[in-house]
Amino acid sequence: MPSEARQAEIVTATLALVATYSPAAITTSDIAQAVHVTQGAVFKHFASKDEIWLAVMGWIEANLLAALSKAEQQAVSPLAALEGIFHAHIGFVASHPGVPRLIFHELQQPADSAIKQKVRSLLQAYRKMIVRLLKQAMARHEVTQDLDTDAAAALFIGSVQGLVMQSMLAGSSARMVSQAKAVFPLYFRSIQETR
Repeated sequence: MPSEARQAEIVTATLALVATYSPAAITTSDIAQAVHVTQGAVFKHFASKDEIWLAVMGWIEANLLAALSKAEQQAVSPLAALEGIFHAHIGFVASHPGVPRLIFHELQQPADSAIKQKVRSLLQAYRKMIVRLLKQAMARHEVTQDLDTDAAAALFIGSVQGLVMQSMLAGSSARMVSQAKAVFPLYFRSIQETR
């Protein structure tokens, strides 16, 4: 198998393992077993376990941001884009339950690793996207004109994170998807222009 294809397979297998096991407990031997190769073959494609985790975070960043951008592009207004992004993020997590487990695990680590920096970069890009859309909504008078866009972005992201955390505690993403349908209208009402 070509190296790029094998690397992608290793990343996908690692992400699948994180859906069930703590990232700290996953070994390169576990990853090798999941891909049906030897541990040595894993190290042929990645120099270290940290490189694997970095590649997994790279996959998460690229695919999550692509899903959010697609939702934005399909929307007819900034508010519709915010709603699309909200549901796209929930859908992404429901399809890839290992994603929040890895991100929350990494954010708990005291050291500032390359993986943690990638998580931070992802969250910053996400926040900028939300703030930009909120400012566009303000310009179109779709939201209150005295909106604190930083606070509104924090509330948006916090709502997603809260739903994700509750689904992790419940051990099921089905409830998260249904709750998201009720949560976004509450968020929308909190930023809506009153007439």
